[in-house]
Amino acid sequence: QIGLISSITVEEYDQDIIKRHELTRPDKEEDRANHVDTVNANTGPLFLTYRNHADMDNLVNDKVTTAADVDFTAEDGVRHEIWVLDTSHNETIKHIFTTIDALYVADGHHRMAAASRVRKRRIEKYGPGTGDEAYNYALAVLFPDNQLRVLDYNRVIRTLNGKSSDEILAQLAETFTVNTVSTNSEAKPSNSKQFGMYLDHQWYSLTFKDSVTIPNDPVKSLDVSLLQDLVLEPIFGIENPRTDKNIDFVGGIRGLEELEKRCNEDAKVAFAFYPTSVEELINVADAQLLMPPKSTWFEPKLRSGLVVHPLSE
Repeated sequence: QIGLISSITVEEYDQDIIKRHELTRPDKEEDRANHVDTVNANTGPLFLTYRNHADMDNLVNDKVTTAADVDFTAEDGVRHEIWVLDTSHNETIKHIFTTIDALYVADGHHRMAAASRVRKRRIEKYGPGTGDEAYNYALAVLFPDNQLRVLDYNRVIRTLNGKSSDEILAQLAETFTVNTVSTNSEAKPSNSKQFGMYLDHQWYSLTFKDSVTIPNDPVKSLDVSLLQDLVLEPIFGIENPRTDKNIDFVGGIRGLEELEKRCNEDAKVAFAFYPTSVEELINVADAQLLMPPKSTWFEPKLRSGLVVHPLSE
């Protein structure tokens, strides 16, 4: 995936022009803000997205046909290339982004909130300044939505809430058509509104019955919300997945084999998802709503330290 490395205006986050879709934890915000303040730089870029723009796509596609200025493969096998755009492109890029209504935080909500905290700290310390000071900006990589790769973010449940496996299957059958399948590849959802389940060393495919009404709401219609509202809370007693110790989350990069492994170690049942789409993320953010925790897993991750944005000289 290819994006534009840039500084972005922190004030636009405070004004909700750069939009979020997740809650942040104040303690993690403070920890990251202290790090940025102490090293006096953004070392980890924000991961932002926007609705793709043909002119920007064409500019980038033309540039990446040339030799990269930086090209290396990290120890995790991910290759990183950087092309430096000369200043002759500045006005074109600025014009393109004046036609884009909003940016969206795809990954890095705590880094974005920390940048806001650092800006407030320095304004309190030094005064309002001119607005051009480096702490008014944060380091970001801006990816058009057609470049993003979103993976599933799956769930494992540690106990069956005092129920037998047969009771669990019977309750699920009230909402889903439950089919036994032979392999995890057969259980892996191929579309939204499908789920895979691993229980007692057996994979199942779950598909909503026609009688189930899907809410016309950008959050409540998400697969992660539907499973929470129709399965995790009523069947497993998980009211708040953010704090409940009976649930854990497994990034899709680990594959469904990891769900089997967890169920053989410290869990009883696992649920596999179809990935949340970028369009769903944007719709939630545009509605000024928040996704449930652990709704999206972006891969590959951006490396810290490859590009650094100093906050002052």
